[in-house]
Amino acid sequence: MAILEREVANGVAHLRLNAPERLNALSDEMISALHSALDEIADDNSVRAVVLSGAGKAFCAGHDLKQMTAGRQAEDGGAAYFKDLFDRCAAMMARVQSLPQPVIAQVHGIATAAGCQLVATCDMAVAAQGTRFGVNGVNIGLFCSTPMVALSRNIPRKQAFEMLTTGTFIEADKAIELGLINRAVPMDELAQEAHALATQVAAKLGSAVRIGKQAFYAQLEMPVAQAYEFTGDVMVHNMMRDDTAEGIAAFIDKRDPNWRQ
Repeated sequence: MAILEREVANGVAHLRLNAPERLNALSDEMISALHSALDEIADDNSVRAVVLSGAGKAFCAGHDLKQMTAGRQAEDGGAAYFKDLFDRCAAMMARVQSLPQPVIAQVHGIATAAGCQLVATCDMAVAAQGTRFGVNGVNIGLFCSTPMVALSRNIPRKQAFEMLTTGTFIEADKAIELGLINRAVPMDELAQEAHALATQVAAKLGSAVRIGKQAFYAQLEMPVAQAYEFTGDVMVHNMMRDDTAEGIAAFIDKRDPNWRQ
């Protein structure tokens, strides 16, 4: 049984974390499989959107604590293993956002610690009503410092700090209010809703979306004046593409564009 399932159809890649007996924990194997799959998708121009989901009763419960505990058996008490683990996990999270295609988290059950980090890292997220989100490592004496990076860039800082220091869960309605997810739907509509959003994105000009995603994250790190200068150059680059010229001509002519993608 593959730890990560992959299916591609009509421009949408569906990735499913497939370790339900461990609540799809981000084990060494899961991190490696997910990072490898993202690298392969990045080079596949036929894929224009990605949906990331989890098998079983939960999306992802964070790092594999049993595996981490086993790492303590090393002579250094696990310090080198832990540093390598968190570096590899951070690189995988960074790959989600550097991926040319938008990634949509399809979330149900729980998304805790690094699982919540994964939701926050994805470009968009759709959740089942009643899904719970938390960065509750503090409850076991491990502050969720790496999940904090993505969470604090998604939701207001005081709300993030409260979640991090109290270890309490929020449910989907609150996650919408704070901006952690885009929307929540009944569980029996979740897969359909996530796929519909991915299909809507996949129908756009792929090169334009790829240009836009890269620029979106780059400009967020810039002062406003620099961001406008940078994005102006990006728009010039976008305007010079033949498919963009075709899209504008089609709009003027009131017809569907004939894109090469």
